[in-house]
Amino acid sequence: MVDAIRLPLQVFYEREARHPNKRYLVQPLPGGGLEELSWADVGEQARRAAGWLRSRELTQGSRIAIISKNCAHWIIADLAIWMAGHVSVPLYPNLTADSVRQVLEHAEAALAFVGKLDDWPGMAPGIPDSLLTIGMPLRPDGDFDYLWSDLQACTPIQDQPVRSADQLASIIYTSGTTGMPKGVMQTFGSFGFAAGNAIELFGIAEQDRVLSYLPLCHVAERMFVELSSIYSGQTVFFADSLDTFLDDLRRARPTVLFGVPRIWTKFQMGVYSRMPARRLDRLLRLPLIGPVVGKKVLAGLGLDAVRYALSGAAPVPEALLNWYRRLGLEVLEVYGMTENCGYSHAGRPGKFKSGWIGQNSTGVEVRIAEDGEVQVRSGATMRGYYKEPEKTAEVLTVDGFLRTGDKGEQDAEGNLRLTGRIKEIFKTSKGKYVAPAPIENRLAVHSRIEQVCVVGDGMPQPMALCVLSEIGRQEAANGSRATLEGSLKQLLDEVNQALDQHERLQRLVLVKDSWAVDNGFLTPTLKIKRNVVEGTYGPRFAEWGEQRDPVLWHD
Repeated sequence: MVDAIRLPLQVFYEREARHPNKRYLVQPLPGGGLEELSWADVGEQARRAAGWLRSRELTQGSRIAIISKNCAHWIIADLAIWMAGHVSVPLYPNLTADSVRQVLEHAEAALAFVGKLDDWPGMAPGIPDSLLTIGMPLRPDGDFDYLWSDLQACTPIQDQPVRSADQLASIIYTSGTTGMPKGVMQTFGSFGFAAGNAIELFGIAEQDRVLSYLPLCHVAERMFVELSSIYSGQTVFFADSLDTFLDDLRRARPTVLFGVPRIWTKFQMGVYSRMPARRLDRLLRLPLIGPVVGKKVLAGLGLDAVRYALSGAAPVPEALLNWYRRLGLEVLEVYGMTENCGYSHAGRPGKFKSGWIGQNSTGVEVRIAEDGEVQVRSGATMRGYYKEPEKTAEVLTVDGFLRTGDKGEQDAEGNLRLTGRIKEIFKTSKGKYVAPAPIENRLAVHSRIEQVCVVGDGMPQPMALCVLSEIGRQEAANGSRATLEGSLKQLLDEVNQALDQHERLQRLVLVKDSWAVDNGFLTPTLKIKRNVVEGTYGPRFAEWGEQRDPVLWHD
């Protein structure tokens, strides 16, 4: 464990002094081309922006919003806010106007940086009239009170403020599945503890490269990209858009990569769209040819240089982990929450244990409560929820442990296995309790199922609502529906055989809709909003429950 916590700004100044001309941030530009910023460039722009912020004479610790997709100036704006003595409040770049206003008013934001966005007209009405806006270099069309160029015309600050470990660095609003998101208060000390220990744990260093594509406003990307880059000196490449993602990946050829299960599934589906699964699997089994084929597949994805591949936010089907392992890439699972900087548990290379996430990270204490809840404590734990002392008391115990809300167990080697959510467990009409997550994990191993949500509150038996993968939809549309149905019926039988009687699924319902962030079915971190799924399809549950077919098509 890192003995003395080195704080983010302190580490940034050290890196800037050690290798000022080293490439730090690589930003794709509209219409083609790249902007490459060195550590000195980033430091200069951040200091000028900090000088402008100081000239506003805001109260120290004022909250300043960042509303933008990932880009180089997201990180520079964050550094400037810290240097000027304030607190950054990042917002998801796809929020509705109402959600934007909700967060900005709750945080009492004094200013807002506005950058790269897809639907600024839809978000702009959520900006209070009194809130001044600053247009970043990559910004949408519109009127802003100030532009980044105005800030760069200012004299850079001459001092090197560090901020103390107990000072607030950022308020990270959780994506949440219901109601008002909570503002998680993280300090410079908690950021430093998590980032400093994480780069030691994985051996990330100056020669490493990372691609930033998941929302920087989320704690995982914040830690894995922004904070890790400051502490390790790695180069950060930014993805331009979903359309260019694979090209961006090949350009960066990252040596470390963090993804969520849906991303790893999409990579696999992309490979299968170019080569039939059976043929690829057959080639991978060949003793001499298999490793060569695996390397070519990884190179085609831009993953051939990856040393560490991590996945978080939800469990990864074991079949998918095995598939990557056969390609020559070990995907390690990590576990954490916004409330502990995403720093809790991580798999270790060569120590994979089927069905388990991995060991607790350096400096993390773990205990399992009487009700099976996983509770953790470390220097990465939040100060609390902003303006929410009662909710803070609900999740932080008197002795400083964080109640995760996840049920789980830990083995003698420290491996953690999650068995469900405390609050997601539902009761059937027979009075039996069912944890949906383990059942969903069993169903998700099927290559034609992309998303699944098990429902059953107040029903005689649970059922699973499934979204087919792109290949599955294509097969169904091209006359292979019967074959697909047969495969899914077999899956249902196999899963039910492994479940207790009260947990067994009465059927699979293949919904026609796509579950995405844009239509409200997923959080910005791609977690399924169960309340939205149940609210959308709930009126059909009774009807579907009366059907005889084990696989239903929701046409």
